Amino acid sequence: MQRQGPAPVTGSGVPPQPSAGDREVDERRAVAGQGTGEPPRPVARRFGRALRSPDTLNLVPLLAAAALWLWALPRIDFRDIAEFGLLDRFPLTFYVALAVLTCGFVLSLRRAGTAPLWPATYCAAMLVALKAPPAILYDTVRYAWASKHDAIISRLLDEGTVHPGRELSGGMSAYDQWPGFFSLDAALVRAFGVDAAASFINWAPVALGLLTVPVLILVYRTFSDDWRLVWTGVWIFQLANWVGQDYLSPQGFSYLLYLTVFAVVVRHFVLPGSAGPLRDRSTLDPAAAAVPPPTTTRQRAVAVLILLPVIATINASHQLTPIMLCATLFALCLTRRYRNIGLLVTSGLVMLAWNLTMGRELFLDTLGTLREKAGDLLGNSRPGFAGDPTGPGPELVGSANILMVLALGGLAVAAVLLRRKLVRSALPLALAAAAPLPMFAVNDYGGEMIFRVYLFGLPGSAFFAAAALVPAAGAVSRAAVTARRIAAVALPVTLVAMLAGFLPSYYGKEGMHYAPPGETALTRRAFDRAPEGALILAATGAFPDAYYRYDHYERWFFTEQEVDENLRMLKDPASYLAGGIPAGRPAYVILTRTQGEAVIGEGYLPEGGFDSLRGALKRSPLFQVVEENTYGVVLRYRPTTGG
Repeated sequence: MQRQGPAPVTGSGVPPQPSAGDREVDERRAVAGQGTGEPPRPVARRFGRALRSPDTLNLVPLLAAAALWLWALPRIDFRDIAEFGLLDRFPLTFYVALAVLTCGFVLSLRRAGTAPLWPATYCAAMLVALKAPPAILYDTVRYAWASKHDAIISRLLDEGTVHPGRELSGGMSAYDQWPGFFSLDAALVRAFGVDAAASFINWAPVALGLLTVPVLILVYRTFSDDWRLVWTGVWIFQLANWVGQDYLSPQGFSYLLYLTVFAVVVRHFVLPGSAGPLRDRSTLDPAAAAVPPPTTTRQRAVAVLILLPVIATINASHQLTPIMLCATLFALCLTRRYRNIGLLVTSGLVMLAWNLTMGRELFLDTLGTLREKAGDLLGNSRPGFAGDPTGPGPELVGSANILMVLALGGLAVAAVLLRRKLVRSALPLALAAAAPLPMFAVNDYGGEMIFRVYLFGLPGSAFFAAAALVPAAGAVSRAAVTARRIAAVALPVTLVAMLAGFLPSYYGKEGMHYAPPGETALTRRAFDRAPEGALILAATGAFPDAYYRYDHYERWFFTEQEVDENLRMLKDPASYLAGGIPAGRPAYVILTRTQGEAVIGEGYLPEGGFDSLRGALKRSPLFQVVEENTYGVVLRYRPTTGG
């Protein structure tokens, strides 16, 4: 190799400096990567690699979906809801944003084991995208029962205590007998320094959803080492959770606590010597996790003491969730792994103690209905009180609900049949999914038992549905390769289909869930106008502020009965209602636009029945119009003028 000699020097000893023109040429050459003696600068190559990096591929759909969603949000025309709820009020970009999120989530599953932050981010983003619009946009409380709970919290704040023995109309005494959840919310109102729970009530679905995700991860990771399966299970759970029990309610709160207890039990209550071959990797499904380490009797006893306040809080907050908890713990006792009689007995005793003390009155009333309801499987599994919903929107919602249940159940059954090794290790999840089913033989829970059974069976069903869509990794057999190819198409298609089912199920009846401020103001003026102790009549209680100052008035929601009786009522509404008003009792009728949506959506009245009812009462001499506007009408009963 020839050695390069020193650079020539001038007489001053300074190397010759290039001219300005030479420098310009060198800069152009450097940019082009030639003529400088140095390798070309890989700026473009680095930029290209950055664009193709896994993190960028995960980030781009997320940013695109966020931009589309934020653009669509102010264009959601929620103030003009028609028969399809918000479905035809969402702009196209809203639906595109959800589709892009779904595609991004599927892409993020490729590295779910090494980069779990991306699937987690997508799950949180989808939850916010689906359930945050009402919290951001609505100027009133969404969902009539949420406003009911706001009224209960406000009363608790005003009076500072509960009155479990006090009789209140409409079953409202039960809320004083199970005040745990409302006491917590009253404390939150004080802590936040706000006037009422209405200021944060619409955010409950988002908050409860985000709190549920880590608990679900704990449960699913107990039975699977495959992060793809875990995150897909969480995603399906979110899309399948359309039953509307995640609002600010005792059910939503106690359900989170129920899942917490279940997570602790399946992770820390394994009996010694009970796992058998379920810790041998060769006997497990490739996606299955080994059974958690066993715990000693002393450790389980300590765990029971730790769980005791949580179980007590569940019992102080809700009537049905403690029964579902006991049913699930009993189902777990059917396996040798989780035969913890002590925890089951403790949960049962706490439930019995509460029911015989604070909740004694409602508990005894419920026992009195068992003779009529017990064993009536068809009647107890019927949704609602009335007949079939009428109108294109409610009918679409009913069809979507059925298809969602069939899709989820079909996928779960397919996984149970095709992945038996996974079922063996995840048997507790399968038993937990089946544990609520016997409730159909006990009671109808006010026409909601079918929804509660579905809700409590959902964690297990979602896990096995995900197992049907996410084949085991690593297997090299021809069948395994074929399954992976099918899943590459089936997974995104199924998730998009479930998203399409969630939207009508959750937002298809939004006309009965959103009431404009003018309707709320009309309702409150009607209550304030009525003297204390008056009888307030409304077609249904499914309208905001239906329980405003509920301890000062009696209420009669006169269409919440069998359809045949409502048809008889429609023949002469004025005489029918007058016959149910006690002599000498001042009475007012409130009929609002939201009620009109509710009685059709719930099937209480046939199509056009609400308008017929309102017109008949306005024409009758037995009722006088006190106030009427575009949001509704208020009438006063005046028995001296007729009848």
